[in-house]
Amino acid sequence: MPARHILITGSTGQLGNSLKQIEHLFPGYEFVYTSRENFPLDNAEKMQDIFASVQPDYCINCAAYTAVDKAELEKELAFKINAEAVGNIAKLSHIYHCHLIHISTDYVFNGNSDIAYTEEDLTSPVNVYGASKAEGEKLALIHHPDTIIIRTSWVFSESGKNFVKTMISLMHSREEINVVNDQQGSPTYAPDLAAAIMKIISSDCWLPGIYHFCNSGKTTWFEFANAIKEMISTHCRINPIPSSAYPTPALRPKNSLLNTTKVRNSYNLQIRDWKIALQECIIKLQTG
Repeated sequence: MPARHILITGSTGQLGNSLKQIEHLFPGYEFVYTSRENFPLDNAEKMQDIFASVQPDYCINCAAYTAVDKAELEKELAFKINAEAVGNIAKLSHIYHCHLIHISTDYVFNGNSDIAYTEEDLTSPVNVYGASKAEGEKLALIHHPDTIIIRTSWVFSESGKNFVKTMISLMHSREEINVVNDQQGSPTYAPDLAAAIMKIISSDCWLPGIYHFCNSGKTTWFEFANAIKEMISTHCRINPIPSSAYPTPALRPKNSLLNTTKVRNSYNLQIRDWKIALQECIIKLQTG
């Protein structure tokens, strides 16, 4: 049986890098990694050329405009990448009979809920980034109803820019830091998300729709930072502050918790606690 092709966009990001790390575990698939150089999201013609060349059976769309604060000033660009381009990828996936997995975000919600958000909750983003991602979800499902959308939150890993790596750097260079303590969520270890995506693909059980994935357990950014501090044994003092003391151009949801019951039940996933995943990440960072 010929290998099935998986086209991965945005492959230089955290999730793309995590997929590269487990590619060897799936010999029945050929992974094709693209980035903005050879798969420019603002060029529909070049995107079609890649689809025509690769003839993918699956597309994992990891590409996104993720500069949350900058998006407030670059609304047109954010929507071009996070919405319009997603619509184009969905159209191409439909034309080429390709299963599409599109990665979205907790930022599609306003954060005012007292409990974890389910896939049925209405979206109501509070910033441009969230609005552009919510629009991308709509366009994906309009142009390719067979799409699987995975919303995730607070992604971290050994690669790229993320909270864990930033905190480690700050804790090693400063005597004290301030971290917001009134926003809660569940961190997501990119390798765990990559493994979940490959379990969905390799299960041969394609159930289209929206799913939530993050590691189990909940925390605040302040508590997250303290967990990092304990694991790297630093004397840096961490001060809890309210969001109002750290104003940003884009509002952040107060509650980013995502209910993962649907994906766990649909694909028999065992999702580990974020602290266990964090420990693995820090060990890998420390051992190189």
